[in-house]
Amino acid sequence: MEPRESQSSYRTALLSGACAGFAADVLLYPLDTIKTRLQSKQGFTASGGLRNIYAGLGPAALASAPGAALFFCSYEMVKWKLGPTLPTHYQPLVQMVAAGVGEMTACMVRVPTEIIKQRRQAQQHASAVHIARSTLRVEGPAGLYRGYFTTLAREIPFSIIQFPVWEGLKLAWAAQQQSPVEPWQAAVCGALAGQCFCRRSDTDLSCFQICAFQT
Repeated sequence: MEPRESQSSYRTALLSGACAGFAADVLLYPLDTIKTRLQSKQGFTASGGLRNIYAGLGPAALASAPGAALFFCSYEMVKWKLGPTLPTHYQPLVQMVAAGVGEMTACMVRVPTEIIKQRRQAQQHASAVHIARSTLRVEGPAGLYRGYFTTLAREIPFSIIQFPVWEGLKLAWAAQQQSPVEPWQAAVCGALAGQCFCRRSDTDLSCFQICAFQT
């Protein structure tokens, strides 16, 4: 890939990833709040029920764009660097490695944000700033990365299945219609690929990340 083309592709991955991450997090935030409160050991009603379902949106929205941008930049970078060195039948492996690297990078931003967001969702009378300060005071900087490796253990298996499936569906659709897929077609492929793995560890992770603040 030429340097100018590479820089353009990096910018595209950066901007598209940031926009997609921000839009998805903001639009789906109420559902995420309800899920977190259902998983809280305090119980759904004690954690706020259906009240103030946008609690904690600030830190989530603030970090969603850079987190998603980091993922897609890392993902595309690994594909661009590693993909041309291997034959075609190894490309799914390249995509798996790229997805794993992307998750490790993105979680450096995502995990602290997720901790503050979930504790804000479960504690209606604490601000995000108060939660961050309390976490640093009680648990130290490591408290903001509580559950980092658990998050990776959840996210990496999901991504290394989802992204090769996504790429494969796009290739198959493009071959069938003999032209590159349109953005809406890529979105359909992504939705289908996202159903191939169930995040069963999500409940345990949510409880692990909020329990220290509630005790």
